Parts: sequence; structure tokens; C-alpha cells
Amino acid sequence: MKRKYRLKIKITENDIKCAVKQLLSIKGYFHFPILQGLGAKRGIPDIIAIKNNRVLFLEIKRPGGKLSEYQKQFQLDINGQGGEYYVVRCLEDLIKIIL
Repeated sequence: MKRKYRLKIKITENDIKCAVKQLLSIKGYFHFPILQGLGAKRGIPDIIAIKNNRVLFLEIKRPGGKLSEYQKQFQLDINGQGGEYYVVRCLEDLIKIIL
């Protein structure tokens, strides 16, 4: 009896972040990560990207990942000020945002 093996590839949040940074660079965005740590505002997104007077606040989540309450509040604050806050779960999400 032959066994069938299925290869499961687990995509991590870090994998998505790396791909997002590469695409932002290719498309000419100035971008930088927001480092979390002592004294950092809770809920702040992972990456800020800027190009042609457009500022993007990007929260990177793995597929199925959810925003914390702090992240939801930060999103409301940014959008309430007319900003652009997005949750990016895959590279296709970013492509829709920047194209």
C-alpha cells in the first residue's frame, strides 16, 4: 500500500513582510519598519510606505491572522484622519493597494 504525502507549506508573517518590502522597493516606495518595543505606541502598524505624497500604513498578518483591539483602534484613528491603513495578508493584497 502506497502512502500519499502532502507537502504543507506554512507561510509566516515574516515571509509576507519580506515579500512586501521587496515589492515596495521595486515600485519605488520609501518604506521603513516600525519596531515594537518598550515605549512604542500599541497597535502601530508594521510598515510605513511613502511615494508621491501618498502615505500607507501597512499591518502585515499571516492568512487567518486577526487584528488586536489596539490595532483596530489605530486603524480607526488613521482612517478618521483621512489616512490609508491596510491589512496585508498576501502579496496580492499589496498589489491591489499600490496599483
